[in-house]
Amino acid sequence: MKVQPRTLSGFMELLPQQQVMMERVMETMRSTYALYGFTPLDTPIIESSEVLLAKGGGETEKQIYRFTKGDSDLSLRFDLTVPLAKYVAIHYGELAFPFRRYQIGKVYRGERAQRGRFREFYQADIDVIGDGKLDIANDAEMPAIIYQLFNRLGLKKFQIHVNNRKILGGFYAILDLTEQAGDIMRTVDKLAKIGQEKVSSLLTGELGISPDKAGEILRFIAIQGSNQEVLSALEAYRGRNNLFDQGLEELTTVVKYLSAFGVPEENFAVDLTIARGLDYYTGTVYETFMLDHPEIGSICSGGRYDNLAEYYTDKLLPGVGISIGLTRLFYVLQEQKMLNQDLNTAPADLLLLPMTGDLSHAIALATRFRQAGLRVQLYTEQKKFKAKMSYADKTGVPFVVFLGEDEIREGVVACKDMVSGEQTKLDFQGTLDRVRAELDRRSQGSVIQ
Repeated sequence: MKVQPRTLSGFMELLPQQQVMMERVMETMRSTYALYGFTPLDTPIIESSEVLLAKGGGETEKQIYRFTKGDSDLSLRFDLTVPLAKYVAIHYGELAFPFRRYQIGKVYRGERAQRGRFREFYQADIDVIGDGKLDIANDAEMPAIIYQLFNRLGLKKFQIHVNNRKILGGFYAILDLTEQAGDIMRTVDKLAKIGQEKVSSLLTGELGISPDKAGEILRFIAIQGSNQEVLSALEAYRGRNNLFDQGLEELTTVVKYLSAFGVPEENFAVDLTIARGLDYYTGTVYETFMLDHPEIGSICSGGRYDNLAEYYTDKLLPGVGISIGLTRLFYVLQEQKMLNQDLNTAPADLLLLPMTGDLSHAIALATRFRQAGLRVQLYTEQKKFKAKMSYADKTGVPFVVFLGEDEIREGVVACKDMVSGEQTKLDFQGTLDRVRAELDRRSQGSVIQ
């Protein structure tokens, strides 16, 4: 009895052409991160539950994939930050600080699968970890890297929203609401999703905040305008709380440095509603939105944290980082038909079809093309010519070379451009030059259009 093949809900499988697109996105990420001096890192997908859940509690523990193997209590990683903390704690004496790493890897969360939400998905993270201290310039560099990456991918209409948790914490201290600051930030973080009226209702209802103070909170987070106008408005609160003043200094520095990093003002905005849901963010925080698709929500987020590895070591390891939910982003790009369909996604540049019984000349020709740097597939299946060309069409290979007795005798290569339909008979070098030039032209575009 046959088993019905199926893929579990919340897990993504791509067709070959789509997978090539995904790999190209990843390669663009790797090359961009390398531009800024980040080193690649790979950590295990499976960790000891004791290590992975050192912090314990909360929604994370409910969503974790946990199992036993023999006497071992194991879990699948749910993000790339906790494994990074473990890694830095283990290798502290061997690493140079600030330690700059990027990692693109799969993570697992046992939450309800829904449109654009996955149980297995790629995250693409970069973090800078300091030893004891970490300069604020690193906080400004993160949005610069986001800007560089998205531009190289071809994504133009986006905006990075920046805030500082110290400003928020200081502001709530001014209102004598320090003990409720975390709950208030998590509530305010929902503003874009549920609107001002519902946020106000939650503040005065669930959190029991007076209407006057709730109104002050809503007026504060509603401060808008150019980045300089927002910073100027915040100056009115200076001198009333040390934490607020420190946060304002940091945010002002980040905005100043962002311009020096070459990020246009239209691509970043000071946004006092951004708090980030995770409690470990302590300073600068980021959220990135696609301007034409605000309904998608943030596609890249992160921020500053004071002590990355506090559950593993007494060493103070402050850091700043960003994370891109790559699988979700790719899903959205596909759904919105924003992936560039003109890019070459074929598994080979050239398909070589031998037209003789003896394959020696075809094998030698394929080897020559490969030595010259082309990706070549030698098709040796004993099928009719129509089936061979159908295979070429289905794989999307850009060029097909036919090698028969005439071509071998004349020392030429018969080559067909599968896009234009043009067919030439040139010597090896002439064919190589023609194919290379056309491949170069077709590879100029970005992944996103």
